[in-house]
Amino acid sequence: MTKTRNAPPRAGALLESMRGLGYTTGSALADIVDNSISSGATQVEIQFTWAGTGSWISVVDDGIGMTDGELESAMRLGDKNPLVTRAAWDLGRFGMGLKTASLSQCRRLTVASAKDGTTSCLRWDLDALANAPDAGWLLYEGPAEGSENLLAALPGDRPGTLVLWETLDRVVTAGFTLDDFNQLIDRVEAHLAMVFHRLLEGSAPAFALKLNGRAVSPWDPFMTGHPAKAWASPIARTHTHAGEISVECHVLPYKDRMTTKEFEQAAGPTGWNAQQGFYVYRNRRLLVAGGWLGLGSGKGWTREESLRLARIQLDVPNTADADWKIDIRKSTARPPVSLRPWLTRLAEDTRDRARRVFVHRGSPGTQPGDKPIGQAWRSEHLKDGVRYRIDLDHPAISSVLDRSGELLPAIKAMLSVIEATVPVQRIWLDTAEHKAPPKNRYEGVPSAEILEVVGTLFEDMVGRRGMSEESAKRMLMATDPFQNFPAMVNALGTSGSQ
Repeated sequence: MTKTRNAPPRAGALLESMRGLGYTTGSALADIVDNSISSGATQVEIQFTWAGTGSWISVVDDGIGMTDGELESAMRLGDKNPLVTRAAWDLGRFGMGLKTASLSQCRRLTVASAKDGTTSCLRWDLDALANAPDAGWLLYEGPAEGSENLLAALPGDRPGTLVLWETLDRVVTAGFTLDDFNQLIDRVEAHLAMVFHRLLEGSAPAFALKLNGRAVSPWDPFMTGHPAKAWASPIARTHTHAGEISVECHVLPYKDRMTTKEFEQAAGPTGWNAQQGFYVYRNRRLLVAGGWLGLGSGKGWTREESLRLARIQLDVPNTADADWKIDIRKSTARPPVSLRPWLTRLAEDTRDRARRVFVHRGSPGTQPGDKPIGQAWRSEHLKDGVRYRIDLDHPAISSVLDRSGELLPAIKAMLSVIEATVPVQRIWLDTAEHKAPPKNRYEGVPSAEILEVVGTLFEDMVGRRGMSEESAKRMLMATDPFQNFPAMVNALGTSGSQ
């Protein structure tokens, strides 16, 4: 017969250890809001109240509430098995979020809930457990002495739940001031606006979320409906044993195509570079905000300035939690090996499109039908790097070469020297410092000067090369940088003025 021993963990020690799971205040509150949504709440109100070391935070919802037995179950650690099938709309998984999220921020967690005309209240108190290390897993009934009035926000005549955080030792630390507290509120609001934006959007949102009496406005990372948005893909879908996965790729407008306010808002809570990449959702709730999910060769793709406009919406069902390695904090996800090639192809296309929009400062990088715009420079990918060459077929260059005569060798030598001295490092440094590529040569240049260049090329194409006016215009419209001046090109020829 196998000998066994009963080795239960010490309550105080385990709870103290679990406080280090890495929650921020924003991510911890998002976990509490998840519980409210799962309970059918249509309104959630979060309250931050400053009182120095006596400050507190509460979350009140109008969900279905809990009976005394249900509340005890909710307060018990590990009461639900994460392997059990959940309802499709359920935002939970591990049965740990209420406790781990709350105790990561405070030492006293009180939960009161009303259902069927009865209100129940239980609390975890780490200080009390620390004073009685051998007392076991003690849940205290009712609020702590002196905190009774903090439960007044929960009316007992209708269902709902109140979560109260007191003794905020992980929030109000040494030197923490009212200004710090207010800045924390702003960061939490930005985080919640991003995490729940799809549930808060539209004329009939799934629920309303308030923070200190003010409605939280959704932050849409994809700038849906913006007239200058560079690109949005059709929704791609694939079916797995755990359910359907869907992906929609986006390239946001370049900075010059947005107002200053739009540009600042679109940067998101952590800034343009950090917000690029995949946005992983489960039941329309955001889990991962940005990053490339470990995709790419070698150590995986990293965030790059030139890719900051690339954002990809990825939806997974809650039946795929294990496959995607969703963690307790619901803040990390890793795609299954079987999906990585498919996701990589979609991401590579999005990254390429975003890079072209960034490099060309928002000007079209392709013609209708996804045909590339002719560039004066082309890149050659070698085994040991990339080399930049002048495209001798560019209209402005071929026009000179065709008429150069005995100067042809000298002109080719000049072009070779230009190729050999491209200030790549200077361009790279300037782009990194200014967080934007250098301005186009024709930006801010009088239209008369640009028209002189375009007119000269047009006359050469029609007069010397014998092209029709329409063919010449089509070629100019498909050539960088003249595609940026369609009105000027269309005005050329016998029907327009030069």
